[in-house]
Amino acid sequence: MALVGTRKMFEMAQKGGYAIGAFNVNNMEITQGIVSAIAEEKAPLILQISKGARSYASMSYLKAIIDVVVAENPDIPVVMHLDHGDTFEICKQCVDDGFSSVMIDASKHSFEENIAITKKVVEYAHAHDVVVEAELGQLGGIEEDVIGVSAEDVGKHLTDPEEAIEFVEKSGCDSLAVACGTSHGAYKFKTTPTLAFDVIEKIGEKLPGYPLVMHGSSSVLKEFKDLINKYGGAMPDAMGVPEDAIAKASKMAICKVNIDTDLRMALTAKIRQVFAEKPAEFDPRKYLGPGREAIKDMVKHKLQLLGCVGKAAECM
Repeated sequence: MALVGTRKMFEMAQKGGYAIGAFNVNNMEITQGIVSAIAEEKAPLILQISKGARSYASMSYLKAIIDVVVAENPDIPVVMHLDHGDTFEICKQCVDDGFSSVMIDASKHSFEENIAITKKVVEYAHAHDVVVEAELGQLGGIEEDVIGVSAEDVGKHLTDPEEAIEFVEKSGCDSLAVACGTSHGAYKFKTTPTLAFDVIEKIGEKLPGYPLVMHGSSSVLKEFKDLINKYGGAMPDAMGVPEDAIAKASKMAICKVNIDTDLRMALTAKIRQVFAEKPAEFDPRKYLGPGREAIKDMVKHKLQLLGCVGKAAECM
């Protein structure tokens, strides 16, 4: 099976009332953990490459890893997606390099300029049969070189449903990342957040059948936060998006849920545990291996939460 775009995935997710997990990859072990879970649960998959990942491992290495994933998993539909591309040039490069989906994030610009930049990317990508995700509104927090608004101001930068209609119609983007109260990073909130489900609902009503995307959706799972802190870490105030809120959004117009921080925390927690319990250990395979297994278990849990287990075949 070759790489696929998101059109069929999102169409089936809308019909079935579930969402697709979109996981950021930075190295082989993270990718292997994700894919092992996906293969066992027979779920569709979106693998994302961010600016931070490109800086760390280079595009060629990451793309090669995803190429292996595609070659070794013919029964799993895989999307290779550019996460938070901030210029036409980087989106064009990824289209030319064989990505099946790109995100242009011009949300820091004015509404009119955001439309113009997005439309330019859409025209180029569609000419090469590549789908485009865009963003309207601003999330909070900081992650992967994406700087959002402060946690206190998240509620002031939610996506305007009326603007969303105009934006989609004028830009032609295939899916839209909306600001609905989520936030990037592990330190998303000071108190348990309440997501703006009314924003998701209103956009869904005004754009029926149109796929929305939720960024900043890691839950900062307690089991990994506790392990990290138990073995020398310092994450006492880390707080993420409640999983029941993610599950609710996944049954609405949200078709794609981005997960990154939870991957990092699972890997880091297990590495810290191995170092603490086996201080003489120096073989990377002996601590990256358990980290990879922790990622696998965590991703399987997320797939159940999103409702996309067993949906691979219908998304091909």
